Amino acid sequence: MRRADDVWQLYAFKGTKWQQVRNETNQLYLLNAYRVLLTRARQGLIVFVPHGDAQDATRPPAFYDETYAFLVSCGIPEIK
Repeated sequence: MRRADDVWQLYAFKGTKWQQVRNETNQLYLLNAYRVLLTRARQGLIVFVPHGDAQDATRPPAFYDETYAFLVSCGIPEIK
């Protein structure tokens, strides 16, 4: 999942690039997978948002910057 234009977008990595998930059943599956991962923490939770890499076509900074900014705006503290 990534945040873009103030909405969550679902992507799957296929071959050598990211493809948007448009099938509603697959979207629900991915949303549930994230829900399960984010609700199983007992002692705490760390959400890792990687730095983008302009040299890597699969990790442009734009993929991560808005998601990071959104999470920080929700009050999630940054750990350095």
